[in-house]
Amino acid sequence: MPARTRTATLGVLAMVTLAGCTSTVSGVAAPTTSPSESNGPAPRTKDLPLAGVDPCKLLTDAQLDQLKENGLPRLVDRASWRDGPTCAFDVDAAQPSYVYYLETITTYGIEDWLSGKHHKTSMTQQPVDVPGFPALVNYAPSEGVQDCETLVGVADGQTLRAQMAPDDSSFTQQQLCDMSTTVAKMAVETLETLK
Repeated sequence: MPARTRTATLGVLAMVTLAGCTSTVSGVAAPTTSPSESNGPAPRTKDLPLAGVDPCKLLTDAQLDQLKENGLPRLVDRASWRDGPTCAFDVDAAQPSYVYYLETITTYGIEDWLSGKHHKTSMTQQPVDVPGFPALVNYAPSEGVQDCETLVGVADGQTLRAQMAPDDSSFTQQQLCDMSTTVAKMAVETLETLK
């Protein structure tokens, strides 16, 4: 498919309740999400600072096609940010529909989710494999599957957050986490080309 021109546009969007996790969806490669035997994520082997990075530019046209994203990536209204600039990527041309979010956080390292301000004992955290970087999925275990986020410690005190938020209950928690991890890996690959 020929590359499409994608322009980030501003859009007002309320963020979905935070959660996190892992599975496969047609057209989206499943990541390797074997949790580490240790209690924490793997060490970082390089730094990819996020200062000045537009989260809407962290997925290439080819990656967006692979994810079946339709429409234009849109920057979430600043009032709806959690910790930094956030871009929404819609996959809603067919059912089931869902949204991927990418957030560039320059004020908190991944450690903050393990033992700092962002740590919540009600959340389930599992290390995942994002080559060269500490990463984990973070989600709220519950009767009803909500969403999943993958957090990647791309630099000291900086975290890339990828979230998969479904519009209904079509996905298992494992699928949501796999999908958020796939998007996180894609964004890291793109970030590496920008540095």
